[in-house]
Amino acid sequence: MEKRIILRGMLSGAVAGLVAFIFARIFAEPLIDRAIDYEGGRDDAVAALHRAAGMAGHEGDHEIYSRTVQSTVGIGAGMIAFGVAMGALFAVVYCVCIGRVGRITPRNLALLVAGGLFLVLYAVPFVKYPANPPAVGHADTIRDRTGLYLLMVVCSGLFLLAAVWLGRRLQPRLGNWYATVAAAVGYIVTMGIVIAVLPSFGELSMNQREFGDFATETPQPLTDPAGTIVYPGFPADDLFQFRLYSFTAQAILWTIIGVGFASLAPKLFGSGDSAATPSRAASSSA
Repeated sequence: MEKRIILRGMLSGAVAGLVAFIFARIFAEPLIDRAIDYEGGRDDAVAALHRAAGMAGHEGDHEIYSRTVQSTVGIGAGMIAFGVAMGALFAVVYCVCIGRVGRITPRNLALLVAGGLFLVLYAVPFVKYPANPPAVGHADTIRDRTGLYLLMVVCSGLFLLAAVWLGRRLQPRLGNWYATVAAAVGYIVTMGIVIAVLPSFGELSMNQREFGDFATETPQPLTDPAGTIVYPGFPADDLFQFRLYSFTAQAILWTIIGVGFASLAPKLFGSGDSAATPSRAASSSA
């Protein structure tokens, strides 16, 4: 039974990755192209300021794959592979939840697991560390930024598990509704503290300067030593739209994984919509 669940989870993930890629290709890729053009123009402006100041220039890195390959085959294969991996993760969590979450139908369990993973892996970390296009964020801080994002994901997962445990412990005393509310409030409060304590990406680069201009997370207007703006800051509209489309692509991915598997779950267990999730022993012997 576990193998059948994992295979169907991976299939749902592959379809979800393909649909998310199509969405990102239509909406997000034009923004990435504009961000890359902005980054190239800003690098040229910085190089010109360096030459005017008698400083050595910096040669750009040569890309291994062309932008055309990256924006088509590269991102397509990457998102489908990511979808398969997330579908497999979803299936593993689904198997672990069977028989441990009370009388929940297989279909509803699939939706709950997909929603929980979306919350833990993306939605909550996105609140503190939203997705950024190229040209936003310093290359020198990429390791720190990656570490902080992973720490946020780990905290989100651990505190969600703690909230589920708390809800189950409070259920006999408070009832299902109030226990769920108490667990949700506890999760929100603890994650709010984590969000407040962890540094923002912009704080990592506040000690770096570019001709008197602080290098914040979002590039500000580039100025020369006299204070004259020689290159504009990164467009706020492009940043907002990129983050919106990135969030939407992830929501599409996890929605399709959850709904896709939910449509297969009753057939897997030979049950209807109203049937409760089978026990762990029954699923293992199937």
